[in-house]
Amino acid sequence: MKLNFVCLILLSFFSLVSCDSNGQKKDPYQADVIVYGGTCAAITAAVQVVKEGKTVLIVSPDKHLGGLSSGGLGFTDTGNKSVIGGLAREFYHRVYMYYDKPETWQWQKKTEYGNKGQGTPAMDGADRTMWIFEPRIAERVFEDFVKENNLKVYRDEWLDREKGVEKKDGQIVSIKTLSGKTFKGKMFIDATYEGDLMASAGVKYHVGREANSVYNEQWNGIQAGVFQHKHYFQKDVSPYKIEGDPKSGLLPYVTDEKIGKNGEGDDKIQAYCFRMCLSSNPENRIAFPKPAGYDRSKYELLARVYKAGWTETFQKYDPIPNKKTDTNNHGPFSTDFIGQNYDYPEATYERRKEIIKEHELYQKGLMYYLSNDEAVPADVRAEMNKWGLPKDEFKDNGGWPHQLYIREARRMIGQEVMTENETMGKKPVSQSVGMGSYSLDAHNAQRYVKEDGFVQNEGDIGVHPKTPYSISYNSIIPKKEDCKNLLVPVCLSSSHIAFGSIRMEPVFMILGQSAASAAVQAINSKVSVQEVNYTKLREQLLKDKQKLEFNQ
Repeated sequence: MKLNFVCLILLSFFSLVSCDSNGQKKDPYQADVIVYGGTCAAITAAVQVVKEGKTVLIVSPDKHLGGLSSGGLGFTDTGNKSVIGGLAREFYHRVYMYYDKPETWQWQKKTEYGNKGQGTPAMDGADRTMWIFEPRIAERVFEDFVKENNLKVYRDEWLDREKGVEKKDGQIVSIKTLSGKTFKGKMFIDATYEGDLMASAGVKYHVGREANSVYNEQWNGIQAGVFQHKHYFQKDVSPYKIEGDPKSGLLPYVTDEKIGKNGEGDDKIQAYCFRMCLSSNPENRIAFPKPAGYDRSKYELLARVYKAGWTETFQKYDPIPNKKTDTNNHGPFSTDFIGQNYDYPEATYERRKEIIKEHELYQKGLMYYLSNDEAVPADVRAEMNKWGLPKDEFKDNGGWPHQLYIREARRMIGQEVMTENETMGKKPVSQSVGMGSYSLDAHNAQRYVKEDGFVQNEGDIGVHPKTPYSISYNSIIPKKEDCKNLLVPVCLSSSHIAFGSIRMEPVFMILGQSAASAAVQAINSKVSVQEVNYTKLREQLLKDKQKLEFNQ
């Protein structure tokens, strides 16, 4: 009996020991490519590494994979879908395949769904893609990618940003997480929204808005009085606690800082929010609760907006399947928590958690206010009470999204910088590794008091490129003196306003895949990422059905 027990223990031990083809024990924390992050770009990057025959590990701070694509942003910012190829298009095809199954339509008949997308049908039967979807379906697709490709994912692993990156001769040797694990690789890909690995590796980057003069742009920097969406105060509204009385002090979320001159740069960040998935199905709906610490006075500015006659509360309750929405910011006072995220990019993990919680409480309070407060018009309250958080989404978080919409954080200063001039077609782009096409879309960065004593928002831009544009390989790699074996497909090298277009989820998937192909080629050729042969890289990207140029 004792002998059998010993044999069982030995058998269990040896079954856990993985060996390579030479019989050597494998290090479970070592691979050809280490992908840091849990975003959509991280998944497409890892899948591509495997497809090209190399080993890969995903080291993810997130427990849930997919970032915003599985975190509530289901009303996809497609732009021109003809320039979305490769694994990104495969993702949207797989979403289609789920919705082609009758059992996916649990709360709504497929024939009842309006099939509305952003400039394209939500469900396109002609090319078998689905661009509008529920968070749970997106997460399922990402997990399918993981399972089918036998991807090893280390979840809830946070980079030690202070001393967790070991470099030698200009290259990253390993990264260490706060749990004590050390991950070794030949190539590294930073696929986070924050660019933490990039920053910890000593790569140069920028936070905030550059002055127009830096890259000879028009739409960067401060843009007071520029209104290209409807996210501004269209009528005069007083920002003071007692209307018209500056001595009474400012209402919450209005800065007393004097605004700079148009075109000047600053360190301000476009606003974040949660892309709430809401349900109108009584059987699948959680009423908006009164959050802890709720203070109705924080929403007094919105009361005055309604008093001034505003009627557009539900303009961005964009329909997704099964009687749900992807709910986005709309109007002068909405889900964007303007001016409350400036320190997020460089903040400690602890401070970031505080900022995320502040955004959550603000937005939950806003939903409760809209549903219950008598300062809100009765018809708005009645409509709001038809909506709630979905019981079948984000089940481990009470129906609340697990991902804050980090629209922008750090941006690398790499080999080349993508600017407004490239995205608007004023300058040619060489060495394309993917394409973008969405408008140069920046949300408001501040809410201030004008010279006339009324409140206004600033920073909201929406300029449309004439045609889709290419994104340069040199914008996803650092300068050689900064790091030789790192690729950055999310916090890439871009000006603030160009990033307003590039930052769309399909583009991140595209660039994640391209970064992986470049990493594999660098390994095979034993060169730095800056020395990758673009002709060979291009061949691989085209083989994988990536779109590199726009053919009208």
